[in-house]
Amino acid sequence: MRGAWLAVALVASGCAGREREPETLARARELMAGAETPSGNLALRCEPQDAEVYLDGVLQGLCSDFSGSPKSLRVGAGLHHIEVKKQGFWPYTTYYEPSGARARLTIQLRSAAAPGGGTP
Repeated sequence: MRGAWLAVALVASGCAGREREPETLARARELMAGAETPSGNLALRCEPQDAEVYLDGVLQGLCSDFSGSPKSLRVGAGLHHIEVKKQGFWPYTTYYEPSGARARLTIQLRSAAAPGGGTP
């Protein structure tokens, strides 16, 4: 009988001992949730559609691979160098820093064979 009372006392004290978490811990949880690094999705619309897309110098695929919902180029935190290029066209270069939102980039590559185009 004594063991049963001890078990009841332990269960009761365990439930009663659980109070609200301290405000400092709740605030720390809130700050950690807000500290996630922003990333973003970049939807690309290119002409020509089979131009290659490079993210920070690394080939990611063809522009048509990232042309819209749900297809897009996933970009992590920080400033990134984006380049779109195709043989016979002048390359397009820009920089992008995600803010956590989806963005759209429309690119029309200029032909290098056009008069006064020179060599890319």
